[in-house]
Parts: sequence; C-alpha cells; structure tokens
Amino acid sequence: MSGKRPVLKAEKRKLLGRKVKRLRKQGILPASLYGKEVKSLPLQVDLKAVLKVWDQAGETGLVDLKIKGEKEARTVLLKNPQFDPLSDQLIHLDFHQVKLTEKVSVAIPIEVVGEAPAVDKGGILVTVLDEIEVEALPTDLPEKIVVDVSELKEIDQAITVADLPIDRKKIEVKVADDQVVVKAEPPTKEEEPAAEAPSETEAEEEKKSAEEKADQKEEASASAEAAEKNNNAS
Repeated sequence: MSGKRPVLKAEKRKLLGRKVKRLRKQGILPASLYGKEVKSLPLQVDLKAVLKVWDQAGETGLVDLKIKGEKEARTVLLKNPQFDPLSDQLIHLDFHQVKLTEKVSVAIPIEVVGEAPAVDKGGILVTVLDEIEVEALPTDLPEKIVVDVSELKEIDQAITVADLPIDRKKIEVKVADDQVVVKAEPPTKEEEPAAEAPSETEAEEEKKSAEEKADQKEEASASAEAAEKNNNAS
C-alpha cells in the first residue's frame, strides 16, 4: 500500500491476565506484539487512537508503532481483533511486526460492487468468500480486492478466484483458482424461516466467552513472561 503510514503510540504494559479489565474501563486497549525473531511484548494503547488507525489501515495496511522508550518505530500489521459481542467494542488486538523484505500471509477482504443482471432474472446473488488468503511483501498487500458482479448476466454464472484482479507476479494466492467467490444462484423454492435473535442470556454468555478468551490469552502471555524471567534469573 502506498502513501504515508499511520502512526500509533503504545506503552509497555505491566497489567497482565484478568487485571487488564482495569485498563479497558479507562479507555485503554490491551494489546500484544509478536513477530518472526521478535520478543513478544504486552502493550497498551489508547482505544480511540487505535480505532482511528484501524479505519485507515484495517488488517492489511502497514502501521508505524512507536513504543514509549524506544527510539525506532516498529512496522506492524494490526491482527486478530477481538470484540465484545454485546457492545461490539474492541477488547484486544495484536501487532504483527514485519520486515519489509520478507513476505507475510494475510487475509485480504473482498468487496462486491455493481449489480448483477442475473438478479433481474430471478437469481439470488450469493457471496461465498468475503476474504482471500494471500502471501506477499508487506508493501505489496492490497487494501481490498474489488469484485464487479455486473458480469453475472445469467443464473448459475459465477466469479472464481481465477477471475480476481490480482497481480500474480507480486501476490501469491493461497486459494484454488476454481474456488467460487460470488455466484448467481437459482431462486429457492421455499423461504427459510428467519433466525431468531439470540436471547439476552445467550448474548451475555457470548460476551462472557469472548472476555474469557481474551483473558486466557492474557494469562498465557503472563505465564510466558514469568517463565522467561525465571529462566533469565536462573
């Protein structure tokens, strides 16, 4: 991706495990840094600043991460966002530190545009893939892949991975060329009953599950940090 990279400031985080809930209440997002030949670091960042950068970069745009106390910024990708299922609030994020000279594997979002003439003939437009796994140098990663469905003129026509506008010289696609991305399906005979919205109890359980997963990840990081300190001490 071209253009000036967004900058995000971070600090090394002392609170680990379930204690990170205190940070979230203060508008601070717990995060983790990792990468090839990179020592993992627990970090914390301002939630509003993260959301602003997220809008700019998503999961495919490079970000300059400036960690307090370090002279040089680290080049990272924003990865593995975790959200609260009730409020849809971001509760944890990973920073994947990359080298501009080494290829990385990333899921690129697919954006469907245009109108399919097949729909006017009774067809139903079905999106099978909403992202595609690719491998490329960080600077060659596209923000998204745009799929124009105006070519779908007849029912049962489809757009496959082979049809995607991708520079194959720079980007290696990790999905089979015959994989369907979007298809104009025949109309269904019977409408499926609408799925019921999750009950308040179910929603609370989902929220608890999401928080537990985030906390488990934090506790694992804390355990690894403690083990490393013990090894260094011995």
